[in-house]
Amino acid sequence: MKILKRLFIYNIIITLLLFINTSSVYSLTPSSEPVYQGVDVSDWQGYIDYSKVKESGIEVVYIKSSQGSNIKDPYFDINYENAKANGLKVGFYHFLTATNITEAEQQARFFSSVISGKTPDCKLAMDYEVFGGVSIGGINNIAEVFLESVKRLTNKEVIIYSDLSNAQSTFGRELAQNYPLWIAYYGNYNELENIETNWEAWQAIQSSDRGIVPGISGKVDRDIYTKEIFLGQPSELPQVDDLTENINSTSVFYTVETGDTLSIIAQKYGTTVQELASINNISNPNLIYPGQQIRVLTNSTVKGDETRGTGSITYTVRVGDTLSQIAKAYNVTVAHIVEINNIQNANLIYPGEKLRITESNSTTLNEPVKQITSYTYVVRKGDTLSQIAKIYGVSVGYLVRQNNIQNPNLIYTGQIIRI
Repeated sequence: MKILKRLFIYNIIITLLLFINTSSVYSLTPSSEPVYQGVDVSDWQGYIDYSKVKESGIEVVYIKSSQGSNIKDPYFDINYENAKANGLKVGFYHFLTATNITEAEQQARFFSSVISGKTPDCKLAMDYEVFGGVSIGGINNIAEVFLESVKRLTNKEVIIYSDLSNAQSTFGRELAQNYPLWIAYYGNYNELENIETNWEAWQAIQSSDRGIVPGISGKVDRDIYTKEIFLGQPSELPQVDDLTENINSTSVFYTVETGDTLSIIAQKYGTTVQELASINNISNPNLIYPGQQIRVLTNSTVKGDETRGTGSITYTVRVGDTLSQIAKAYNVTVAHIVEINNIQNANLIYPGEKLRITESNSTTLNEPVKQITSYTYVVRKGDTLSQIAKIYGVSVGYLVRQNNIQNPNLIYTGQIIRI
């Protein structure tokens, strides 16, 4: 009888051990008490006043540095310099688009090259959420190769950014055992304790994509961090072979000369007045002076395939566009475009302006917007017909004829100009 009892107990123990060893999911809790407030940013936010961000209580900012194998975020250097200058802790993330191991290695080297020489405070993050038909096994192999390559090249710890669905069913147990998690979850994070994933804990949580933070225009991703997100002693990243020569964006400085306007400078570099004003925090685009240093991002258009799970593109406004037409073409509402782009006047958009469009039901993302024959512009203080003509890519004579203007040198604030 005693032998049978011992065998019974032994079988129970073996069964429990087998269950524990084969279980592949865990409830998800913070690695420690989350106490650091933060944001993650990219070129979507444009120029950021980090002094106001710091004053608002934000302590950590994750900055998008790169995407794919040749796209450097045009605001990366600006964001890094200004965040550091205002005493914020910084981290970097790369938007991974690899579809095989070779591309994963290339993108790891590109990421490491872009951030060379900078000093991050936080773990380097992989944002991998668009898989292009790659199998689950392939996704996990690509992620591991990228992460291990980044660790080897930078000698820094890494972290995986993931939404809940991918943390549950895409990224496997081996990745979860070897790399910490930055989870995107927009509910009460305490609810994650009752949700099974391949991770036991998270070190960071993206708690909202609709945050409002002083110093940042429009909506921004909000995050909460635990102490484990930080690297040990911050140190400068090692130099990696420069792979940034052919990237789509570079930053140069232009010294304003007598007679220059932002419109003239924008035309010279193939950019827009709005972008120059944003990058350089110029409150009055009509007021610049000789000797002033203007920072210019050349070729700064970034493909909008950073989806955050909902689909995301950038649309560049053309002459004749209206928000209602753009909204209709992309199967979204005008209110949606106004909200995510922080547009103050829904009737006032202009050619060259970049609009972010994100919506899960967008089914016509590649269709052009049907053009109309006219558009109106409300004259602001300091405007001239010459400046307006350059912004819209038309001639002064055209504006004179369209608006029956008797004196091209005489327009007034509030006047409506038909384009």
